[in-house]
Amino acid sequence: MISLKRNKKGKKIPASGLRVRRTSIYTPGQEEVFKISRSKFNDFLLCQRCFYLDRVKGVVSPSMPGWSLNETTDILLKKEFDACRKSKIPHRIFLEQGLDDVIPFMHDDLDKWRDSLHGGLGHHVKNTNIILYGGVDDIWYKSSTGDLIVVDYKSQAKKDPIVSWKYLSDVYHESYKVQLDVYAYLLLKMGFKVASTGYFYVCNANRHAESFDGELVFEEKLVSYECNPDWVEAKVLEMHSLLNSTALPSSEESCENCAYSKQRSNIENT
Repeated sequence: MISLKRNKKGKKIPASGLRVRRTSIYTPGQEEVFKISRSKFNDFLLCQRCFYLDRVKGVVSPSMPGWSLNETTDILLKKEFDACRKSKIPHRIFLEQGLDDVIPFMHDDLDKWRDSLHGGLGHHVKNTNIILYGGVDDIWYKSSTGDLIVVDYKSQAKKDPIVSWKYLSDVYHESYKVQLDVYAYLLLKMGFKVASTGYFYVCNANRHAESFDGELVFEEKLVSYECNPDWVEAKVLEMHSLLNSTALPSSEESCENCAYSKQRSNIENT
Protein backbone atom coordinates (compact mmCIF):
# COMPACT_ATOMS: atom_id res chain seq x y z
CA MET A 1 0.00 0.00 0.00
CA ILE A 2 1.28 3.47 -0.90
CA SER A 3 0.52 6.18 1.65
CA LEU A 4 0.74 9.92 0.93
CA LYS A 5 1.37 12.35 3.78
CA ARG A 6 -1.27 15.03 4.17
CA ASN A 7 -1.99 17.81 6.63
CA LYS A 8 -5.22 18.21 8.59
CA LYS A 9 -6.87 19.90 5.60
CA GLY A 10 -6.08 16.92 3.37
CA LYS A 11 -3.43 18.76 1.38
CA LYS A 12 -0.37 16.77 0.36
CA ILE A 13 2.81 17.79 2.17
CA PRO A 14 6.42 16.56 1.89
CA ALA A 15 7.07 13.32 3.75
CA SER A 16 10.48 13.34 5.45
CA GLY A 17 10.25 9.81 6.81
CA LEU A 18 11.63 11.09 10.13
CA ARG A 19 10.04 12.00 13.42
CA VAL A 20 10.06 15.64 14.48
CA ARG A 21 9.01 15.40 18.14
CA ARG A 22 12.11 14.84 20.26
CA THR A 23 10.03 13.28 23.04
CA SER A 24 9.29 10.33 20.73
CA ILE A 25 12.99 9.62 20.07
CA TYR A 26 15.18 7.84 22.63
CA THR A 27 18.85 8.76 23.02
CA PRO A 28 21.00 5.82 24.19
CA GLY A 29 22.22 6.54 27.71
CA GLN A 30 19.59 9.15 28.49
CA GLU A 31 18.32 9.45 32.07
CA GLU A 32 15.06 11.24 31.30
CA VAL A 33 11.89 9.20 31.61
CA PHE A 34 10.70 7.80 28.28
CA LYS A 35 7.19 6.52 27.56
CA ILE A 36 6.65 3.36 25.53
CA SER A 37 3.12 2.45 24.45
CA ARG A 38 1.80 -1.07 24.48
CA SER A 39 1.71 -1.03 20.67
CA LYS A 40 5.38 0.05 20.43
CA PHE A 41 6.28 -2.63 22.96
CA ASN A 42 4.57 -5.11 20.67
CA ASP A 43 6.68 -3.77 17.77
CA PHE A 44 9.76 -4.61 19.86
CA LEU A 45 8.48 -8.16 20.28
CA LEU A 46 7.94 -8.51 16.52
CA CYS A 47 11.08 -6.94 15.03
CA GLN A 48 13.80 -5.34 17.13
CA ARG A 49 15.41 -3.68 14.12
CA CYS A 50 12.23 -1.85 13.08
CA PHE A 51 11.57 -0.89 16.70
CA TYR A 52 15.10 0.51 17.11
CA LEU A 53 14.96 2.46 13.86
CA ASP A 54 11.68 3.99 15.00
CA ARG A 55 12.39 4.81 18.65
CA VAL A 56 16.13 5.56 18.48
CA LYS A 57 16.75 6.73 14.91
CA GLY A 58 13.35 8.39 14.48
CA VAL A 59 12.45 6.62 11.24
CA VAL A 60 8.68 6.75 10.70
CA SER A 61 6.91 3.74 9.24
CA PRO A 62 4.29 4.46 6.53
CA SER A 63 0.93 5.29 8.07
CA MET A 64 -2.10 3.03 7.92
CA PRO A 65 -5.76 4.05 7.49
CA GLY A 66 -7.93 4.05 10.57
CA TRP A 67 -10.28 1.17 11.35
CA SER A 68 -13.42 3.28 11.55
CA LEU A 69 -15.92 0.39 11.71
CA ASN A 70 -13.98 -1.31 14.52
CA GLU A 71 -13.72 2.02 16.34
CA THR A 72 -17.47 2.51 16.00
CA THR A 73 -18.13 -0.89 17.58
CA ASP A 74 -15.80 0.03 20.46
CA ILE A 75 -17.53 3.38 21.00
CA LEU A 76 -21.02 1.83 21.08
CA LEU A 77 -19.94 -0.99 23.41
CA LYS A 78 -18.40 1.54 25.78
CA LYS A 79 -21.71 3.43 25.82
CA GLU A 80 -23.55 0.20 26.72
CA PHE A 81 -21.14 -0.69 29.50
CA ASP A 82 -21.03 2.87 30.83
CA ALA A 83 -24.83 2.84 31.18
CA CYS A 84 -24.54 -0.36 33.23
CA ARG A 85 -21.62 1.12 35.15
CA LYS A 86 -23.63 4.15 36.12
CA SER A 87 -26.55 2.00 37.27
CA LYS A 88 -24.24 -0.58 38.91
CA ILE A 89 -25.95 -3.44 37.10
CA PRO A 90 -24.60 -6.36 35.05
CA HIS A 91 -24.37 -6.02 31.29
CA ARG A 92 -26.67 -8.31 29.30
CA ILE A 93 -23.79 -10.53 28.18
CA PHE A 94 -22.81 -11.21 31.80
CA LEU A 95 -26.21 -12.74 32.41
CA GLU A 96 -26.01 -14.75 29.18
CA GLN A 97 -22.57 -16.11 30.13
CA GLY A 98 -23.36 -16.88 33.76
CA LEU A 99 -21.13 -14.11 35.15
CA ASP A 100 -23.63 -13.21 37.83
CA ASP A 101 -21.07 -11.60 40.16
CA VAL A 102 -19.54 -9.30 37.54
CA ILE A 103 -20.35 -5.64 36.86
CA PRO A 104 -18.47 -2.91 34.95
CA PHE A 105 -15.79 -1.36 37.17
CA MET A 106 -16.32 2.21 38.35
CA HIS A 107 -13.29 4.46 38.89
CA ASP A 108 -12.67 8.19 38.60
CA ASP A 109 -9.71 7.57 36.26
CA LEU A 110 -11.43 5.10 33.97
CA ASP A 111 -11.80 7.53 31.05
CA LYS A 112 -8.12 8.41 31.40
CA TRP A 113 -7.16 4.71 31.42
CA ARG A 114 -9.15 4.15 28.22
CA ASP A 115 -7.50 7.07 26.41
CA SER A 116 -4.33 5.67 24.85
CA LEU A 117 -3.33 9.02 23.31
CA HIS A 118 -3.59 11.22 26.40
CA GLY A 119 -3.48 8.80 29.33
CA GLY A 120 -3.81 5.05 29.61
CA LEU A 121 -2.78 2.65 32.34
CA GLY A 122 0.88 3.29 33.15
CA HIS A 123 3.81 2.07 35.25
CA HIS A 124 7.40 3.26 35.65
CA VAL A 125 9.32 -0.01 35.38
CA LYS A 126 11.83 -0.57 38.17
CA ASN A 127 15.53 -0.11 37.33
CA THR A 128 14.71 1.65 34.05
CA ASN A 129 13.64 5.07 32.85
CA ILE A 130 10.75 3.46 30.94
CA ILE A 131 7.08 4.13 31.56
CA LEU A 132 5.06 1.39 29.89
CA TYR A 133 1.48 2.43 29.16
CA GLY A 134 -1.59 1.43 27.18
CA GLY A 135 -5.25 2.31 26.75
CA VAL A 136 -7.52 -0.48 27.98
CA ASP A 137 -10.97 -0.94 26.38
CA ASP A 138 -12.72 -1.82 29.62
CA ILE A 139 -12.32 -3.16 33.14
CA TRP A 140 -14.89 -5.26 34.96
CA TYR A 141 -15.26 -6.01 38.65
CA LYS A 142 -15.78 -9.46 40.16
CA SER A 143 -17.65 -8.79 43.41
CA SER A 144 -17.15 -12.28 44.88
CA THR A 145 -13.36 -11.90 44.92
CA GLY A 146 -12.74 -8.15 44.59
CA ASP A 147 -10.66 -8.75 41.46
CA LEU A 148 -10.53 -6.56 38.39
CA ILE A 149 -11.00 -8.18 34.97
CA VAL A 150 -9.18 -6.84 31.92
CA VAL A 151 -11.24 -6.71 28.73
CA ASP A 152 -10.56 -5.91 25.10
CA TYR A 153 -13.23 -5.40 22.44
CA LYS A 154 -12.61 -7.05 19.07
CA SER A 155 -14.62 -6.73 15.85
CA GLN A 156 -14.37 -8.97 12.82
CA ALA A 157 -16.34 -10.34 9.88
CA LYS A 158 -15.59 -14.03 9.39
CA LYS A 159 -17.85 -16.67 7.91
CA ASP A 160 -17.45 -19.20 10.70
CA PRO A 161 -18.93 -18.86 14.20
CA ILE A 162 -16.58 -17.84 17.00
CA VAL A 163 -14.99 -20.83 18.73
CA SER A 164 -12.86 -19.87 21.73
CA TRP A 165 -9.98 -22.30 21.27
CA LYS A 166 -9.70 -21.47 17.57
CA TYR A 167 -9.78 -17.77 18.32
CA LEU A 168 -7.00 -18.03 20.88
CA SER A 169 -4.83 -20.35 18.78
CA ASP A 170 -4.99 -18.10 15.71
CA VAL A 171 -1.44 -16.88 15.06
CA TYR A 172 -2.81 -13.50 14.02
CA HIS A 173 -4.29 -13.08 17.49
CA GLU A 174 -0.99 -13.41 19.36
CA SER A 175 -0.76 -9.63 19.73
CA TYR A 176 -4.25 -9.65 21.26
CA LYS A 177 -3.00 -11.88 24.06
CA VAL A 178 -0.01 -9.59 24.55
CA GLN A 179 -2.50 -6.75 25.06
CA LEU A 180 -4.29 -8.45 27.92
CA ASP A 181 -1.03 -9.61 29.50
CA VAL A 182 0.31 -6.04 29.45
CA TYR A 183 -2.92 -4.55 30.84
CA ALA A 184 -2.96 -7.14 33.65
CA TYR A 185 0.69 -6.34 34.40
CA LEU A 186 0.02 -2.60 34.53
CA LEU A 187 -3.01 -2.93 36.81
CA LEU A 188 -1.08 -5.21 39.17
CA LYS A 189 1.79 -2.72 39.32
CA MET A 190 -0.73 0.04 40.01
CA GLY A 191 -1.75 -1.87 43.14
CA PHE A 192 -4.98 -3.53 42.04
CA LYS A 193 -6.06 -7.12 42.48
CA VAL A 194 -6.43 -8.64 39.02
CA ALA A 195 -8.29 -11.80 38.04
CA SER A 196 -6.23 -14.38 36.19
CA THR A 197 -8.98 -14.64 33.57
CA GLY A 198 -9.48 -11.78 31.14
CA TYR A 199 -11.89 -11.55 28.20
CA PHE A 200 -12.07 -10.64 24.57
CA TYR A 201 -15.53 -9.33 23.74
CA VAL A 202 -15.66 -10.50 20.13
CA CYS A 203 -18.25 -9.09 17.71
CA ASN A 204 -18.45 -11.08 14.47
CA ALA A 205 -20.50 -9.55 11.64
CA ASN A 206 -22.89 -11.96 9.95
CA ARG A 207 -21.79 -12.52 6.34
CA HIS A 208 -24.63 -14.96 5.62
CA ALA A 209 -27.49 -12.46 5.80
CA GLU A 210 -29.78 -12.31 2.77
CA SER A 211 -29.08 -8.61 2.24
CA PHE A 212 -27.48 -5.57 3.84
CA ASP A 213 -30.57 -3.33 4.34
CA GLY A 214 -28.49 -0.65 6.01
CA GLU A 215 -27.36 -2.70 9.01
CA LEU A 216 -24.88 -5.31 10.13
CA VAL A 217 -25.91 -8.05 12.56
CA PHE A 218 -23.20 -9.26 14.93
CA GLU A 219 -22.67 -12.48 16.80
CA GLU A 220 -21.34 -11.58 20.26
CA LYS A 221 -19.14 -13.88 22.30
CA LEU A 222 -16.91 -13.64 25.33
CA VAL A 223 -13.64 -15.48 24.77
CA SER A 224 -11.90 -16.08 28.09
CA TYR A 225 -8.12 -15.88 28.25
CA GLU A 226 -5.79 -16.81 31.09
CA CYS A 227 -3.62 -13.72 31.41
CA ASN A 228 0.11 -14.19 31.95
CA PRO A 229 1.69 -10.91 33.08
CA ASP A 230 4.80 -12.63 34.48
CA TRP A 231 6.88 -12.37 31.29
CA VAL A 232 6.27 -8.68 30.64
CA GLU A 233 8.84 -7.06 32.92
CA ALA A 234 11.74 -9.23 31.71
CA LYS A 235 10.97 -8.18 28.13
CA VAL A 236 10.76 -4.52 29.13
CA LEU A 237 14.25 -4.84 30.67
CA GLU A 238 15.45 -6.42 27.42
CA MET A 239 13.85 -3.58 25.47
CA HIS A 240 15.49 -1.02 27.77
CA SER A 241 18.89 -2.58 27.14
CA LEU A 242 18.30 -2.42 23.38
CA LEU A 243 17.31 1.26 23.54
CA ASN A 244 20.59 2.03 25.28
CA SER A 245 22.65 0.18 22.68
CA THR A 246 24.41 1.99 19.84
CA ALA A 247 24.39 -1.10 17.61
CA LEU A 248 21.62 -1.59 15.08
CA PRO A 249 19.99 -4.96 15.87
CA SER A 250 19.41 -7.71 13.35
CA SER A 251 16.08 -7.81 11.56
CA GLU A 252 13.46 -10.47 12.03
CA GLU A 253 13.75 -12.74 9.00
CA SER A 254 9.98 -12.71 8.49
CA CYS A 255 9.63 -8.93 8.75
CA GLU A 256 8.14 -7.61 5.51
CA ASN A 257 9.18 -4.03 6.31
CA CYS A 258 12.82 -5.09 6.57
CA ALA A 259 12.58 -7.23 3.43
CA TYR A 260 11.06 -4.34 1.46
CA SER A 261 13.75 -1.92 2.65
CA LYS A 262 16.51 -4.37 1.78
CA GLN A 263 15.23 -5.12 -1.72
CA ARG A 264 14.57 -1.47 -2.50
CA SER A 265 18.06 -0.56 -1.34
CA ASN A 266 19.57 -3.35 -3.46
CA ILE A 267 17.75 -2.16 -6.58
CA GLU A 268 18.48 1.54 -6.07
CA ASN A 269 22.19 0.88 -5.46
CA THR A 270 22.77 -1.26 -8.58
